[in-house]
Amino acid sequence: MPGMNSLQSAAPNRAIDPRLRRPLPAPPAWAAVAANAEPRLRLQVTWARHDDDLRQAQRLRHRVFTDTRGAALPGLGSAPSAGTPPGLDVDAFDGHCEHLLLRTLASDTLPARLVATCRVLTPAGARRAGGLHGEALFDLSRLAALRPRIVELGRCWVDPAWRGSAVMPALGSALADFMLRNDLDIGFGCASLPLHDGGQHAASLWRRLQRSHAASDQLAAIPLLPLPINALRDDLQAAPPALLQGLLQCGAKLLGAPAWDPDFGSAELPMILQLAYLPAAFRLRPPMC
Repeated sequence: MPGMNSLQSAAPNRAIDPRLRRPLPAPPAWAAVAANAEPRLRLQVTWARHDDDLRQAQRLRHRVFTDTRGAALPGLGSAPSAGTPPGLDVDAFDGHCEHLLLRTLASDTLPARLVATCRVLTPAGARRAGGLHGEALFDLSRLAALRPRIVELGRCWVDPAWRGSAVMPALGSALADFMLRNDLDIGFGCASLPLHDGGQHAASLWRRLQRSHAASDQLAAIPLLPLPINALRDDLQAAPPALLQGLLQCGAKLLGAPAWDPDFGSAELPMILQLAYLPAAFRLRPPMC
C-alpha cells in the first residue's frame, strides 16, 4: 500500500470524493439524547472538510481504542505515518477516505464535543490507495464483481459515554444516506473483537452468528491469518459488542471466519451490509429520540 502523511494529504474543503456523481448536501442536525446527557442535547452530523476535522477524528479514535483495549496502535498493514503526533490514530488510508463526524451541539451548560466517527473508503478512494484496508487481513477475491459498488467502512468508534444512546442509529442513517446518494449499495468492513481471554469469547460469538447471520455461499472473505477457532472453546454465552450489535441490527451479514490481527490484539469479523436489506427506519428518515 502506498504510504502518505494523511494529515497533510487529506483533501481540504470537501465532503465527498469529487469523482462521485452527486455531492453530499450539508446534513441536518439530528436530535438525539444520550443516556447521561442533558435533555434534548442534539447531535450534528457532518463530514470532515479540513485537517482540523480529521485530527479530531484521529484523536477520538486513538483515545477510544487505547482506553478500551489498552493497546498500542500500529496495526496490520496500516502502520502510522512517520512523524505522527502523539495521541492520534493515523494510517496511510486516512487521506483517501471520507470521515463522518457526530458532534454534540453546544448548549448553555456543555460545550460541543465529538462523540463518534467513521471513515468511508469509496471505490475511487480504494483505487488511489491501492486496495481496501481489509485486504491486509482477508482474501477478498470472491467480492471482485462487487468492487465498483462497495464502500469500506472502518475506524468506527463511539465515545463510551455515548454508547446505548441514539448515536449508533444516527451513525447508521448517515452512512446509509451517503451510500444512497452516491449509488453505492454495499458496505464492507470488519467488526473487532478483543482477545483478552485468549479468543474464547470471539470463537463463541463466531459460532453463534455463523448459524444466524451468515451471508450467501457465493460471498466470502477468507482470513489470511485465521483465528484458531477449532483450538478454542466456542460454547460460551457471548454477547456482541455495541458496534457489532448495531451492524447486525442494520442487517449486516458475516462473510466468513474471523482473522487474527496480532498487532491490534483482536479478532476481525468480515461483514457485508447490503442496502436492499437495511431496515426502512435507517433509509427513510434520520432517527429521533
